Amino acid sequence: MRKAIAFLLVAFVCLAGVMAGGAGESDTYKIGFIGPLTGDNANYGIRCSNAARLAIDEINAEGGINGKMLTLIAEDSEGTVDRALSSYEKLAYTDNVVAIIGPVFTSPALAVAQRCQEDGIVMISPSATHKDVTAQPATNPDGLNYVFRTVPSDALQSEVAGHYFYEVLGYRKLASLYAMNDYSQGLAVGMKETFEALGGEVVAEETCMVGDKDFRTQLTNIREAGPEAVYIPNYTVEDALILEQASQLGVNVPFLSSDGFSDPEIYNLAPDFTDGVVYVGPAQAEASTVLADFQAAYAAAYNGDSPDSFATNSYDATYILRDAIERAGSDDRTAIRNEVAATDDFQGANGIMNFAANGDLVASQGVYDVEGTTPVYVGSFQVVDGHIVQVD
Repeated sequence: MRKAIAFLLVAFVCLAGVMAGGAGESDTYKIGFIGPLTGDNANYGIRCSNAARLAIDEINAEGGINGKMLTLIAEDSEGTVDRALSSYEKLAYTDNVVAIIGPVFTSPALAVAQRCQEDGIVMISPSATHKDVTAQPATNPDGLNYVFRTVPSDALQSEVAGHYFYEVLGYRKLASLYAMNDYSQGLAVGMKETFEALGGEVVAEETCMVGDKDFRTQLTNIREAGPEAVYIPNYTVEDALILEQASQLGVNVPFLSSDGFSDPEIYNLAPDFTDGVVYVGPAQAEASTVLADFQAAYAAAYNGDSPDSFATNSYDATYILRDAIERAGSDDRTAIRNEVAATDDFQGANGIMNFAANGDLVASQGVYDVEGTTPVYVGSFQVVDGHIVQVD
């Protein structure tokens, strides 16, 4: 009986904290992070968490926020929904964080976004691109949107990709090989819809699972279908194996990819097979002292490693939260959410940043052409009146 009463008291206290809309007074502002820190694709989560930690170290070195320090509590999602939700519950109810950076992958982000909307806790994902991440209904009592991202949505990326492949590269027959997860499938389906609406045809669609190592059957089917190019919007490990095995099987057509290809780890895993890949990803920020300083500081802090675009997004997300907390003047979660939503022309490492009403980043998309193991920036593109337009 006593155990039952104690349990109910703890549950009541936790619920009261959530319903109050605040994280509780403490001597620090606690910021949570959710991403894969172990497993095949841990490089994404490690770089994003490293970038957030670097930003917090810089902020604290300058005195924090009105003398109050920031603390990052990083949780390993292992890239799975179940672990991401467990991480969320710890961060939200036990650690009482004021906001969350992440989750890093799309499927975990979709699940955690629902919880953030229910509980009224800001999340800013640096890398979850599926269009539905920011489409979760605001089920909190105030009806406010608490879900944001510092990466463009798949809806924009797949639209630009379909137009670029058809209008600029001149392809009329494509094949695709994608993992059956929200990220890869969302991009493949979105690109196909755009490409075929323009008059193109996807002549072969092959699928795999994250963690698969053998893609020879799918690549053989693609080779027999005779596409002009193959679209592989996957994570780094899968793309590296696909490129290597395609070369072994004589699939001698160009490969196209997505923002997952912006991870420099691809050039360590498949350095002999990346030449000629064209991928759509974040638009390149104009050269600035913010970007240069971040890249130099990151390399110095992490043994010469280079931050990818998602790490840069994570760094910017942390500073956006710093500014929002400073303007809010407290650890009240709703006040912090309101200030994140009010972000106006934030000068980040990725350039000037603003949020749409639904939490999406207002952005264009970049196109990159890999020469050997060096991604060469082609330019920034948008779709205007049904046609691809280069904006820089």
